[in-house]
Amino acid sequence: MPQFNFYILFLAALIPLLIGSVYYNPKVLGRAWMQAAGITNEQAMSRKPIVTFGLTYLFSLLLAYILGLFTIHQSSIFQLFLHDPGLAEAGTEVNTVITDFMSKYGDRHRTFGHGVIHGIEFSLFTGFAMIGINTLFEGRPMKYMWIHLVFWLICGALMGGVLCAFV
Repeated sequence: MPQFNFYILFLAALIPLLIGSVYYNPKVLGRAWMQAAGITNEQAMSRKPIVTFGLTYLFSLLLAYILGLFTIHQSSIFQLFLHDPGLAEAGTEVNTVITDFMSKYGDRHRTFGHGVIHGIEFSLFTGFAMIGINTLFEGRPMKYMWIHLVFWLICGALMGGVLCAFV
């Protein structure tokens, strides 16, 4: 059974914080975002940074985990047999099937580029829908949605690439 590299998961979860520190900087798209969100610079700066960044990292960990499952196709075979009692026991039928499968196909589609494609798909199909719905119900301008969507497309691409290539 392959080993899951949790260190890469924790590193990938830093990507939204790092990209966000540049992307939402007032010299890049920070002013446009604040205007579209209807908040002032003082309101944005009045938030508790420890709580904001701590929760952002926690939420990013959740995203990294699910994005890893989405980008690494081999995880599906383990999900299929997860509760089979013989999965981890060497010599059992299910263990032999999975071991043979992984020896033959375990490295298929495990590249940075493949992860980028799936990270973009994931961000586009989930992020666009969720951010779009929130934008509509909050009565925000479409510019608000596009600013956030592009951010998550960048983050999803980088997170997917890192996770697919290095987990």
